[in-house]
Amino acid sequence: MDAFYASVEQRDNPLLRGVPVAVGHSDGRGVVAAASYEARRYGVRSAMSSAKARRLCPELHFVDCRFDVYKAVSRQIHDIFHEYTDVIEPISLDEAFLDVTVNKPAIPLALDIAKEIKRKIRERLNLVASAGVSYNKFLAKIASDYRKPNGLCVIPPERALDFIAAMPVENFWGVGPVTAAKMHSIGVYTGEDLRRLTIEELRMHFGKAGILYYQFARGEDNRPVEAYRERRSVGVERTFDDDISGREAVDRALVYITEMLVERLGRSSFYGPTLTIKVRYSDFSSNTRSVSGLPIQLTADALRPYVEELAGKIEYERPIRLLGLTVSKPSKTEHGESGRQLLFDFDFEDE
Repeated sequence: MDAFYASVEQRDNPLLRGVPVAVGHSDGRGVVAAASYEARRYGVRSAMSSAKARRLCPELHFVDCRFDVYKAVSRQIHDIFHEYTDVIEPISLDEAFLDVTVNKPAIPLALDIAKEIKRKIRERLNLVASAGVSYNKFLAKIASDYRKPNGLCVIPPERALDFIAAMPVENFWGVGPVTAAKMHSIGVYTGEDLRRLTIEELRMHFGKAGILYYQFARGEDNRPVEAYRERRSVGVERTFDDDISGREAVDRALVYITEMLVERLGRSSFYGPTLTIKVRYSDFSSNTRSVSGLPIQLTADALRPYVEELAGKIEYERPIRLLGLTVSKPSKTEHGESGRQLLFDFDFEDE
């Protein structure tokens, strides 16, 4: 959701166009929800603390989140999608997979559909979208990120293996900084390097995720576009600029995270019976603990005793780099069949 919120704000307020903008709370405990491209040039990113963002960019303009507006814009974009297909899998407000194997206008090329949708988003909503086109989710996602902003990239089957071979592993879906560093430590820097490893070697180093990396390195991804995905969880995580330790500092952080979680639960009208706390320590080891039986009304006051119960299981004296809280429902498995995939990953700008 990086530029989406900021681009909507720049569209709606001409005074914000061409200047660095951050959406979020500007106070010392605030977090950047989205950063405009002008702000990104200074190193400002989503999930960064507001204090650090201001240090990086003293001229940064903060605006409050308007989630109702962003949701309304997202619905308008999905209305355009539905002119072409109803097989749409939302990933977030600003990102979705579309399967256009069979499409309403009977347009033979997915590339032409992508061009039409980008044009309609620009003309009707005065926003710019990036799109990626390929035969599965993994490659469509990679393509959508390839030429931002205002990008359009197609990865056909005959080009897929060469494209993947040249990719840095940091660009693989699901490979974060810690996993990338681990891959580098065993001599894996590109998709070609990754492809040299056997599935047994990848499982030894990365567990179950190794199977996924093995498939991705070969251009394989059989996950279908699911037109309906029931939300199974809502959570909030915060990575601290400086590690924290001690009961007082942890309790302060959990009060803030609980408030953010309650706000997010309210926006999504979500309820789940289980609360999970996630702790990542300075050595990148992680622990999770859960408790069930949450009340129907998930207010900050109602959650407090459950948060305190879970907090009692934290090793307070160890330096902590991340804390998170998640409310969830029991998981279930869904299956389906895969078709040709088209991904639109909105990366919005002002005119």
